[in-house]
Amino acid sequence: MFKIVPNSYEEENELLSKSIDDLARLGAKKLILEALKLEVDTYVDMAKDARDDDGKALVVKNGQAKTRKILTGAGQIDIKAPRVNDKRPGRKFESVILPPYVRKSPKIENVIPILYLKGLSGNAFESALEELLGPDAGGLSASSIASLKKIWIKELKEWAKRPITEKFAYLWVDGVNVSIRLGEDKSICLLVVMGVTISGEKKLLAVDGGYRESKENWKIIFNDLIDRGLEAPLLIAGDGALGMWAAIKEIEIFKDTKEQRCWFHKMGNVVNTLPKRLHDQAKNSMNEMMKSETRKDADRELKKFKLFFEDKYPKAVKCLEKDWKELTTFFDFPALHWQHIRTTNPIESAFATVKLRTKTTKGAGNTEMAKAMAFKLLYESESRWRKIRGFKELEILWAGGIYKDGKLIEDDSGQQDAVAF
Repeated sequence: MFKIVPNSYEEENELLSKSIDDLARLGAKKLILEALKLEVDTYVDMAKDARDDDGKALVVKNGQAKTRKILTGAGQIDIKAPRVNDKRPGRKFESVILPPYVRKSPKIENVIPILYLKGLSGNAFESALEELLGPDAGGLSASSIASLKKIWIKELKEWAKRPITEKFAYLWVDGVNVSIRLGEDKSICLLVVMGVTISGEKKLLAVDGGYRESKENWKIIFNDLIDRGLEAPLLIAGDGALGMWAAIKEIEIFKDTKEQRCWFHKMGNVVNTLPKRLHDQAKNSMNEMMKSETRKDADRELKKFKLFFEDKYPKAVKCLEKDWKELTTFFDFPALHWQHIRTTNPIESAFATVKLRTKTTKGAGNTEMAKAMAFKLLYESESRWRKIRGFKELEILWAGGIYKDGKLIEDDSGQQDAVAF
């Protein structure tokens, strides 16, 4: 294990007087210098047999380079990197650990988009980074944002063309309104598709823009995904937007894909038809339906809702009954998956950061920037998305397993019963 060992009583006292950040920088510097020395020693040793006509080594150590200030996660440190003189034709030593002209670590480069996308104003970068990394952190400034935006837009275009090679059991689909500052339109509807692979991983599949959730816009998105290799999922979860479901019905490969309406959106639509004093009661009733253990239990809770609300508030009952079949599709899937597929919360949760960013900046600059910003935030967070619960059952589903009320139906031999419900 790497340790900082003081070589005198005075140095020991000096170390004790340092802050934890100072110690981190000191430790980082010593470790980097040790790694650079080892890298040079290895390079020279591998070329020890390379000799000139006089028998002298062609590859030798050559002192140290000038001091270079390097910005790391531990703050700024001064490094004098060892040099190598390589006289072999066409050969030149370049450090992998500390390449030429590098002034900051790749992790520090990532600080800019993360801080910006999480809501920090570009003009506040310098002061914020000085607080985090010390007074010499000026290399990361607000001026970097303009070039970063162009990079994000380019990354989105390249990402949107990549082949889709994985199989997806579930898709979440939603349209999210985001404010923009420039142009005639003050908002854009970002159309987002996320999915769950048969290994249980959540993946971002599409981020595109439209001015409304029209059938035409959704068809373009789905057909593009299909052209890039998307196979029909077992289930698509989304809100009641007619455009999206109309598009799906016109796409042949989705003919056997089941539909799940989002309970989160449905609850909002229902309570909007009721006076405020009844909102909590209606929500509690619908929560009982959504969390029922069987479809029969859910039907029973729906009847209770109708008995209480139908006479005075028929619109609320009509709104709930209209998509009842699609609201209860989840009962035909593993119970461990219900909390994931009953709503489009995975998209709503992921977009919380997007909305924070656009709220802080009073909207994205334009349509292209809104799409790029949403993509960068969602893609950056994708690595932290957890697998869904009970993901091992996805392979059973994909192979044709049949579930009723969340349980796999099996016959006496342990095989699936081919009864359709």
